[in-house]
Amino acid sequence: MIAVGQLRVEYKENPLGLDIRNPRISWQVSADERDVRQQAYQLQVAGAADFGSVWWDSGRVESGDSLHIELKELELQSKERYYYRVKIWDQHNRPTEWSGAAWWEMGLLSPEEWTAEWITAPLACLAEDAEQSPLLRGNFQVDRPVARARIYVTSLGLYELELNGARVGDTYLNPGWTSYSHRLQYQTYDVTPLLTLGDNAAGAWLGNGWYKGNLGWEHRKHIYGNRTALLLQLHLTYEDGTEHIIGSGPQWKVLPGPLLMSELYHGETYDARLAQHGFSLPGYDDTLWTPAEILPYDKNILLAQENDPVRAVQELAPVALIRTPAGETVLDMGQNMVGWLRFTVDGAAGQEYQLRHFEVLDQGGNVYTDNLRTARQTVTYIARGGGRESFQPRFTFQGFRYVQLLGFPDPLDLQDFTGVVLHSDMEPTGTFSCASALLNQLQHNILWGQKGNFVDVPTDCPQRDERLGWTGDAQMFIRTAAYLMNVAPFFSKWLGDLAADQREDGGVPYVIPHVLGEEAHSSAAWGDAAVICPWTIYQCYGDKRILEQQYSSMQGWVEYIRRQGSGGLLWNTGVHFGDWLGLDAKADSHVGATDRNYIATAFYAYSVQLMEKTAKVLGRTEDVEKYSQLHHRVKDAFNQAYILPAGEQGPATQTACVLALMFGLVEGEAKKRTVARLIQLLEASGYHLTTGFVGTPYLNLVLADAGHYEAAYKLLLQTDYPSWLYPITRGATTIWEHWDGIKEDGSFWSKEMNSFNHYAYGAVGDFLYRHVAGIEQTEEGPGYKQFLIQPHPGGGLTSAAASLESMYGTIRSEWTIDSGTIELTAVVPPNTSATVLLPDALLAEVSESGMQNGQQLEQVPGIHSAEQLVQTVKVTLGSGEYRFQYPLPAPCNLPA
Repeated sequence: MIAVGQLRVEYKENPLGLDIRNPRISWQVSADERDVRQQAYQLQVAGAADFGSVWWDSGRVESGDSLHIELKELELQSKERYYYRVKIWDQHNRPTEWSGAAWWEMGLLSPEEWTAEWITAPLACLAEDAEQSPLLRGNFQVDRPVARARIYVTSLGLYELELNGARVGDTYLNPGWTSYSHRLQYQTYDVTPLLTLGDNAAGAWLGNGWYKGNLGWEHRKHIYGNRTALLLQLHLTYEDGTEHIIGSGPQWKVLPGPLLMSELYHGETYDARLAQHGFSLPGYDDTLWTPAEILPYDKNILLAQENDPVRAVQELAPVALIRTPAGETVLDMGQNMVGWLRFTVDGAAGQEYQLRHFEVLDQGGNVYTDNLRTARQTVTYIARGGGRESFQPRFTFQGFRYVQLLGFPDPLDLQDFTGVVLHSDMEPTGTFSCASALLNQLQHNILWGQKGNFVDVPTDCPQRDERLGWTGDAQMFIRTAAYLMNVAPFFSKWLGDLAADQREDGGVPYVIPHVLGEEAHSSAAWGDAAVICPWTIYQCYGDKRILEQQYSSMQGWVEYIRRQGSGGLLWNTGVHFGDWLGLDAKADSHVGATDRNYIATAFYAYSVQLMEKTAKVLGRTEDVEKYSQLHHRVKDAFNQAYILPAGEQGPATQTACVLALMFGLVEGEAKKRTVARLIQLLEASGYHLTTGFVGTPYLNLVLADAGHYEAAYKLLLQTDYPSWLYPITRGATTIWEHWDGIKEDGSFWSKEMNSFNHYAYGAVGDFLYRHVAGIEQTEEGPGYKQFLIQPHPGGGLTSAAASLESMYGTIRSEWTIDSGTIELTAVVPPNTSATVLLPDALLAEVSESGMQNGQQLEQVPGIHSAEQLVQTVKVTLGSGEYRFQYPLPAPCNLPA
């Protein structure tokens, strides 16, 4: 049976509130037979799920495309819901049944449709520098039965919304963090079930958030504005077909609420005695509330939610209650997590409880908060009294494993505390496991590093007074991130902010959104996120539109570099982070020993090469030629300046070797010398890395590409400092910022810059998926339309498995070695093809589960070809599940 399912619009299932005028449809094909390919499709759009009246019909379209089919002919209307369905024909011209109906609903498509007004607390009610957060409320009437009700809402600062006493939605930290001066997201909610005939009421909480609150280590506040505000519009469609719009305005009222302080870095202080119970219910007495003030603010920057919102994705129970040697009471959550603690207390009115969140215990086993710098990460709750009462924060998040409890009387019940894990609610897509418990823990730590740092923007760390969208960290990790979760909406939104914050001369700020100083821009390997990230999203998801949307930003960055250095070919000017935190750095320096101009020119060449490829994908012929020539010239200049003078020795550092090899900057003898030099440097270090942020993500990849798998595995499996596994031996549950964040004697690297949840070095996950398990994309088949399964067993591992939920369906590679025999399972989704490379195999000795007696491998259903290569058998497959088995031959028996 062949069927169509998993229908998506712009990556989302039944999305509410789109403002993309030409949305794109994707689907998956499922089949219980091998080698299924789509030959044609038909797509219908209707106004109802029964498709009684079809509004648009593509007819039969001869195409194998099933991703990102753009609806160009439809003229979409604001607030309208559109139902759609798909059928396909396979390569044998067999049609499927129609898929089930899916839908999307449009939001507000033009600023003129926003008739509501921005409202804020009058300054007489709350001064600009007041720490206390306001509550807002408004009453309205519903005089007829309602068929459909939608709220469109956003805020300056963060908001939480209630309607008739019920919380609206299940998301947090809305409207998210964007380049607020240029782009501000709004959210859409279906509130039909929450309305009643007659009197109704809406209420909102506002918090400082990223808009008004403390950002960065320089204690800056009010970066975007000094007053929080709400913009809310309720659209009612009655059963009789009439419509009514109700908006925020001067009829709303404001009161300082029980949230006395709310800051992302510092936590919250909540006085339950000031709680306004029922303030979002009709009939609530608001005579002491103050009329809201209208705040003039631009509505032209509004756009519908682009990325996946932040949700409470998981809950953790504390694993232990600790009494430290210093007498402190501490909860151990067992996992370095990001979110907050929900807790229950039973105390007298006015009793104060404090929770101080931190990552690690110090050398003596006591509370350690020095690495948080000025971030307080403290939640203070003042009880209302009169029985058990529960609380969790609203407008903050903490990075922590441990929580110090102050003011909590003994005995404590661990069941009164629950860790709530927050992050952008991205679809999980990747799994990896193997025979090594330490590598499995490394995979766990990489995943939790992504969870903790993908909170609406890709932050560097989630705990100290930073939590900024560092561009370098993002581009280093994006490929690994795309294995673990569907990050396309997440990065599409962030790249929109990058383009918005990009300088007129093409320079790219260090952090996005940009909140640092005027000169904080355009470091090599950091600004290159403008080019690397869109290209990676295109490769991983087949998303051509991201290249179209970001093209001017990508080009702006490359042209910025071209204007900086010598003759437009060497980038030897400017301020750069270099190989940040490289272990070969000089004393008292954070910058590794690799020449910064070398790094800058290497990344320049790489970005130019990606521009050439992007122009080719988009059919920009003149730019293809332009950037092809520029790439060759930059590459030649790089070799003249940095490679040839080095003679036989080659580049001087591990990172220098890695970049030259990863970016294809050396060829022939120069490439051989560079590989040899890298191995020499690794041998000299006892197969320990000395690389920093720039070299580490690529180190194992270039070793694998050069055929030095033994060296790559030696690096991967080291357990002493410096290595990926050393932190695990010290109890790490996330990736550290420093290889020796905790030293072997239990002391710390530094208190100034020592995050224990810093995802950049987790980029080694790319190697785990690509080479250990063996799932690898190809440039010719973006989105995994065509891909490789190429595992490389080594390091004494006896098994490894990875799966990836691609846009086409599940890809899986799983291998085991037992008694000298390898078994490899490969799963290829319908409408794709794969090339499987069987390591150390002889063609005559490879069998597959579908073979019959005497049958050749290439005669097996679904297998298109099989051939012997040097030390490898190459098999090309259509879709299906395949199980290959063969003995490991002695090396001397392998064909030359």
